Amino acid sequence: MNRNIGTEEAIKRWDSFADTYSANHTEQGDLHKEVFLNPTLLSLMEPVRNKNILDAGCGEGYLSRMLARSEATVTAVDYSSRMIEIAKGRTPNDLLIDYRQGNCEDLYCLEDKRFDLIVSNMVIQDLANYEKAFQEMYRLLVDGGCFIFSILHPCFVTPESGWEKTKDGKKLHWNVDKYFYEGVYEQGLGDKEKMLFFHRTLTSYINTLIKTGFILESIIEPKPSKEMLEKYPSFEEDFRCADFIVFKLKK
Repeated sequence: MNRNIGTEEAIKRWDSFADTYSANHTEQGDLHKEVFLNPTLLSLMEPVRNKNILDAGCGEGYLSRMLARSEATVTAVDYSSRMIEIAKGRTPNDLLIDYRQGNCEDLYCLEDKRFDLIVSNMVIQDLANYEKAFQEMYRLLVDGGCFIFSILHPCFVTPESGWEKTKDGKKLHWNVDKYFYEGVYEQGLGDKEKMLFFHRTLTSYINTLIKTGFILESIIEPKPSKEMLEKYPSFEEDFRCADFIVFKLKK
């Protein structure tokens, strides 16, 4: 695929996919967010009451609403104008969330050292210039503030990865290939849509965070809890490899 394809094309595709994507989200997000990401993100947050929080790449806004209901002051940005429209439409009038269209690579509309906490849930892999996005998150945090973000696990979700199956569809093992390729690739979501993801190695992510100035506090590779397995038994297969990785960093 053309390595020159960048964030602008990703924005166009997310605008087109926004309604389909949002239709699969409840107030807990989609199933993977409910099972893996929400418990992990919330476990990494200190109490959010009265804190200024940025939801960086808010999508249809479920996490922003969760945080606002916990009495945080929430600003939410997304580079898809359609996502922001949907998020506003799903937000009750009593939740005072400041929604703005904005690309996390350049949030010029927001002033320095504004936020106590920034959360970016499954967004960084949708950005061509992740280095600039990390710099923006660092700029926007108060000294001592935290940046928590989740992404597809770069060691297992690569430009060519997927289940090896028998002829009758039994899953044998998870294949990984092209791990050291760094750049854009397409992945099918929904029935027709091919979305753009930007792959980097784990080395690149961690070294870039350190270079930006962040202090790494925690890394979690989420697994389904006993309670979630009782509710959704099919997620037992997710003990075979990690789908996601979550970072907590301090400025």
